[in-house]
Amino acid sequence: MSTAITKKATIKRAWHLVDLKDKVLGREATKIAQLLIGKAKTYFTPSLDCGDYVVVTNAALVKFTGAKLTGKIYRHHTGHPGGFKEFTLSEMLVKDPRRVITLSVAGMLPKNKLRATRLKRLKVFAGSEHSYSKIKELNHAS
Repeated sequence: MSTAITKKATIKRAWHLVDLKDKVLGREATKIAQLLIGKAKTYFTPSLDCGDYVVVTNAALVKFTGAKLTGKIYRHHTGHPGGFKEFTLSEMLVKDPRRVITLSVAGMLPKNKLRATRLKRLKVFAGSEHSYSKIKELNHAS
């Protein structure tokens, strides 16, 4: 008996629709990350990108537990002198709720060369309308 080796030609990508309305961000972000990685597939290989496409809707209506709206702080530096920026979660939700979802899922993906290509397959929309309605096979993942 020999081990079957997954090849790029055998990878099949499905589309999943995830509605975040009244759902807790962390729990849903882990499910989304698992779909992007493709861990549930029988032919999963850590060195290959076996994941699926994920369309996320209602990003603005996601729920948070505890005091994260005021306590969670996003920080980054622009690279210029005095360019240190800080935003609370509530400020980020007002500015761009899609970025909150993307950063949450990105933090749950492995930090390797496949991370950027996996994130390209994540499509996040603030409302319930999305531009992928012509896709024949949308599976609900939750």
